[in-house]
Amino acid sequence: MLPFFYTDTVKVPRLGDSITEGTISEWKKKVGDYVRTDETLTVIDTDKVSVDINAKSCGALSKIFAEAGDIVLVDAPLCEIDTSVEPPQIIAEKKDEIENEKVMNTNNEKIEREKDENLFKGSNVNIKETEKQVNNENKLGLSYELTSERTEKRVRMLPIRKRIAERLKESQNTCALLTTFNECDMSKVIVLRNELKDTFQKKYECKLGFVSLFIYASTLALKKMPQVNAYIENDEIVYKNYIDISVAVATPNGLTVPVIRDCQNKKLPQLELALSELATKARNNKLSLDDFTGGTFTISNGGVFGSMLSTPIVNMPQSAILGMHTIKNRAVVVNNEIVIRPIMYLALTYDHRLLDGRDAVQFLSAIKDYIENPNLMLID
Repeated sequence: MLPFFYTDTVKVPRLGDSITEGTISEWKKKVGDYVRTDETLTVIDTDKVSVDINAKSCGALSKIFAEAGDIVLVDAPLCEIDTSVEPPQIIAEKKDEIENEKVMNTNNEKIEREKDENLFKGSNVNIKETEKQVNNENKLGLSYELTSERTEKRVRMLPIRKRIAERLKESQNTCALLTTFNECDMSKVIVLRNELKDTFQKKYECKLGFVSLFIYASTLALKKMPQVNAYIENDEIVYKNYIDISVAVATPNGLTVPVIRDCQNKKLPQLELALSELATKARNNKLSLDDFTGGTFTISNGGVFGSMLSTPIVNMPQSAILGMHTIKNRAVVVNNEIVIRPIMYLALTYDHRLLDGRDAVQFLSAIKDYIENPNLMLID
């Protein structure tokens, strides 16, 4: 009787609403490798997110239907797993001391013989060795010259990078983008953070950062000025009674903007915990499509990379984006005296089709007031 073999076919899963295809970024396993349940087989990039494809069963990877760089459709077969293959036994054999000693003795005897032979051959050996070294050095020099040539390589743009480029250009071509600036004295919020950070981390097992404070301040400002939380759709203005803030997060594959939902119902600790969770998922490439859906306002923190000032691009269909920047000690005038204060420059890019300059300036000033007087955030 022939043995029974069972093959598990892994298919491209549903990648999200309106997404019908993706690009294979890389294979984590190759044909012949043994895989276990939930091990990552391959990674598929879409225009929004990278998706890990995991094994649903144990066995040997017997066949691959598409290579890295290929475009695959939803529900198309990716690979086959032969589940009849048993797990490999890991055998780590060590040589015993007797064998090691035998090898060492043999090597020592060979070295001694070569020394004796060299004594009889005299200086000819040294001449030959010198010539050999010179030849080796010449070869190394030639190799260096060859590898120092100017080269270039072409790498296919990842779908997520391509989509980012398309969205940014679409925003520039569609919106009437304008940026307004302000400076923010971070003295009081730094003191507040230093006072709370140990207690906060002990209670919530999470560090308190500046971004969550700006999310909180932005939420309060958006409540006061709902037009900044709105967007244009055809010939209508859509106002939302909820605040979902997108936070720009840098990943190895490019910039992503996951969303913290219902910020209007969250206090500072909840915002920090939500931000920390999204950042961890982004670093581990675990963000789902749901994490990107929606968003009514965006915050981008170029300060973590040392940016002093920037003009961020609105994330359509939103109408505004806040740019945070690095904190620097600067000379400023306070009560007619020149003092040194930690200053952050703030930038607000907005869609001038929807928001007047007055709206944008007042909104950014509201955020500035909350950060410079954090006690106000406790009473609003």
